Amino acid sequence: MTTTPRFDPGHMLSFDLETTGPDPMTARIVTSALITIKGPNRDDLELLADPGVEIPEGATKVHGITTEYAREHGRPHDEVLAETIERIRRGWQEGATLIVYNACYDLTVLRQLEPTFAVDGPVVDPLVIDKAVDRYRKGGRRLTQVCEHYGVSLDNAHEASADAVAAARIAWKLARAYPDKLTGVSADQLMLDQATWYYEQQTGLREYFEKSGKPERAATVNTSWPLQL
Repeated sequence: MTTTPRFDPGHMLSFDLETTGPDPMTARIVTSALITIKGPNRDDLELLADPGVEIPEGATKVHGITTEYAREHGRPHDEVLAETIERIRRGWQEGATLIVYNACYDLTVLRQLEPTFAVDGPVVDPLVIDKAVDRYRKGGRRLTQVCEHYGVSLDNAHEASADAVAAARIAWKLARAYPDKLTGVSADQLMLDQATWYYEQQTGLREYFEKSGKPERAATVNTSWPLQL
């Protein structure tokens, strides 16, 4: 793995997808946002794709993009996929840490669409870290709720660029609040810690479903991070 020695909140590439559905094994890209933050400079890129399939009504209600709009204005899906992966790889090569809220979803979408995609650099998942450092906090952990907790503005939830910027701001605040866990360890150790925390969190969720008499939901709980296996 090509890594930076430590997570540097001053050099981040924040990434978010809006897609055709909630299952990362079948979802296709609708929008891909890549926000590069290096010192005081910020570079925003959002790509609109024609996913090549109908965008279900439920997905449109989330991100606001219809099949017709994507077909008229979007680039070919494979072009958007390829540019997204190329930008992520370039970011890692340049020393950035990839910020992805609920990384297992977005990164698994990329892997399913392009089997050669691999996690070759450091990833920070604010969702996993927030759950680990504040395990017993009441309330949900959706991006909007976590933004509210940390005092982060989220102007347009479920718009890829807005979500990516918000995730970067949460990562920055987490690094300030918990330096021993984020910036005080190597990038490799932080990756291992997040994988461990995610496993523990998801194992607890699986046990909850089992005790609640919901074996079918327990069977669907993924425990692998940052990619579903």
